[in-house]
Amino acid sequence: MKKKIVLIGAGSSQFGFGTMGDIFQSEFLKDSEIALLDINQAALANVEEAGSQFIKDNNLAFTLTATTSRTEALKGADFCIISIEIGDRFKLWEQDWRVPQQYGIRQVYGENGGPGGLFHALRIVPPILQICEDISTLCPDAWVFNYSNPMSRICTTVGRKFPDLNFVGLCHEIASLKRHLPKILDIPWESISAQAAGLNHFSVLTSAVHAETGEDLYPDIMANAAAYFDQTPGIVEHRSSPEDEGSIRVVWPERGVFRAIMDQFGVFPITTDSHFGEYIQWAHDAVDHQGILDFYNRYKKYLAHADPKIEMRLHERVVPIIEGILGDTGYEESAVNIQNQGLIDDLPDWLVVEVPAKVDATGIHGITPKQIPKAFLGLLHNQVAVHDMTAEAILSGSRADVLAALLVDPVVDVHRPLSQMVDTLLDLQQDYLGYIH
Repeated sequence: MKKKIVLIGAGSSQFGFGTMGDIFQSEFLKDSEIALLDINQAALANVEEAGSQFIKDNNLAFTLTATTSRTEALKGADFCIISIEIGDRFKLWEQDWRVPQQYGIRQVYGENGGPGGLFHALRIVPPILQICEDISTLCPDAWVFNYSNPMSRICTTVGRKFPDLNFVGLCHEIASLKRHLPKILDIPWESISAQAAGLNHFSVLTSAVHAETGEDLYPDIMANAAAYFDQTPGIVEHRSSPEDEGSIRVVWPERGVFRAIMDQFGVFPITTDSHFGEYIQWAHDAVDHQGILDFYNRYKKYLAHADPKIEMRLHERVVPIIEGILGDTGYEESAVNIQNQGLIDDLPDWLVVEVPAKVDATGIHGITPKQIPKAFLGLLHNQVAVHDMTAEAILSGSRADVLAALLVDPVVDVHRPLSQMVDTLLDLQQDYLGYIH
């Protein structure tokens, strides 16, 4: 089916190669145009050359174009996929993470929640809003899929500015269920029907049943998870005195908050401490700090040395979603980030939540999850004002709103240093935050 699919941020070979490979494997989408868009001409040319050669070598029925012009790329687009970052990713990320810590804020990571998530959002959302403005003008009926973080803050702000845009956030964290649940339950993934809900990087398993028998599998997951994760190699910890060498045991790697959520709230998280802990005020006392550092350093090293290749195998879920819309399949997608609109009780309609969805010719329709336990719902409620004021700060450009977004965040437990911290980060990141006044 001939369509135009725009990859925004395609100069990143990891995103460009991976997404082209996903599209190339789809018989449904053959004859389509893939338009590569990036502001980095040299990086874009490398991805275009590799993609064109792959099409030629494999005799594929796709057209590939590349441009640095949003107007040229977006004109007539049916689907737009966004995966962008701003500036030196890891340098800025480390500023988001470490500067607030220097001012006494015990955030455990710096990407999606807490002050780090706020400043990440302040940088990345404005260019995404510019992209969305062009989409609203040039291809207003297009479906727009966002991979960039901080996912829920981006999607919530876009929804406030462009309420009529078909804007959906996608994240691969849900794949952890496929990796772990079959081993925890000792049954194949195909026999498990699972759903999760919450906020992006802050969601939990809400139901799990046997696909053939309808048996509730959640009790077995909760009963077996501890033994499963205890078998996973991790750091060693002294359980009594440092001199007692016989008292060490393996602890869950990067799953301190994860285990606390299981034990205290009775639900199974879908991600680990580095993400989940960003939203919780007591996380600093519960997380596996070494595990978070190991994860970050491993991820940074991996991206520095990665040699991505175009492969015709499915990496992400955007292609099945596109096929579901075009083919009116009605299939169930495991996790999308969309406006709540009553899907999760007591959360405001405008807040973007992560829920399963049905996909058909009329679009992407969120599925109301099974009842989320009241205590965990309370943790979600703590994020409502944070997301509200993040969107307000971005749209207003007001320094006062930036401070307000910090002061309503449960991770922030100081007041006096905040003004200076804001000024420090605004100065360090002035190339991207000059609109804050």
